[in-house]
Amino acid sequence: MSRLADTPLSVLDLAPIREGGSAADSFRDSVTLAQQTERLGYTRFWLAEHHGIEGIASAATAVLIGHIAGATRRIRVGSGGIMLPNHPPLVIAEQFGTLESLYPGRIDLGLGRAPGSDGATMAAMRRDPRAGVDDLPRRLEELQGFLGDEQPGQRVRAVPGQGTRVPIWLLGSSGYSAQLAARLGLPFAFAAQFAPGYLFEALRLYRDSFRPSAVLERPHAMVGLPVIAAENDAMADYLATTARQKFLGMIRGQRTCAKPPVEHLEMTPMEEAQLQQFLGAAIVGGPETVREGLESFLKQTGADELMLNTDVFALEDRLSSYEIVAEVWRS
Repeated sequence: MSRLADTPLSVLDLAPIREGGSAADSFRDSVTLAQQTERLGYTRFWLAEHHGIEGIASAATAVLIGHIAGATRRIRVGSGGIMLPNHPPLVIAEQFGTLESLYPGRIDLGLGRAPGSDGATMAAMRRDPRAGVDDLPRRLEELQGFLGDEQPGQRVRAVPGQGTRVPIWLLGSSGYSAQLAARLGLPFAFAAQFAPGYLFEALRLYRDSFRPSAVLERPHAMVGLPVIAAENDAMADYLATTARQKFLGMIRGQRTCAKPPVEHLEMTPMEEAQLQQFLGAAIVGGPETVREGLESFLKQTGADELMLNTDVFALEDRLSSYEIVAEVWRS
């Protein structure tokens, strides 16, 4: 059996808003995608917290997680991630304690420390621009306390939340979260879907520094990466221009809704290099190209799980991509 067949595959959904579409369309698409990937055997379906971004509809992440979990039966649904500095730990514990009470054994709480927004939006959410920069370990400890068993003399309780022990993951694109996850004995997820440059060093830091805990006996690393599968390499490359346009827009200071694919993209050599910094881990192609790419990626990283993000314009192309990957995965 191949290394790929032994590796759990999951889905990262950013609830993209298409050009000419709406947030309501995006939510319907997310439900359809979650239901199909559940049927195909994917392990997790995670949604990410972003704010004030025209093309992403997952700002109220916990609300959307509940919507997806209610429309599915087996697949684990969670956050990839909730940005811990944006919220009081008690509020996160209450939200995810509620989700775990509604959908027991199916909820994951992935946590990040970035704002998930621009500076002005961050200020509107956090008020204190230093929130979460130096006090993330304290906030995390507080959150763990609200989700764990009640302690003698504990004055503040999360209701619901206390005792639910919702699984916590730390997410990141640098060494900070990797080292914190290792020190606390938590699972770690690296965001190679948009920042692959530090991947190998982060995985090394996590594995070398890992301390066993009540949660994990040994390190467990999941890696997010962009994957676009189609009937052949040329079609996949064409569909991938939607994601390339999105990141080019970010490079140029223009955030827009998801754009239809195009035959050709004009960019400068500097923009092309910057685009590679975002999408350097992308696996794009027909079935055999994707199989070889995933097998090679697993061999290089030793990842325990993969979380795939397929950023294409049309829902039917997203569904088809995940189906092709599932066929490659099982074969």
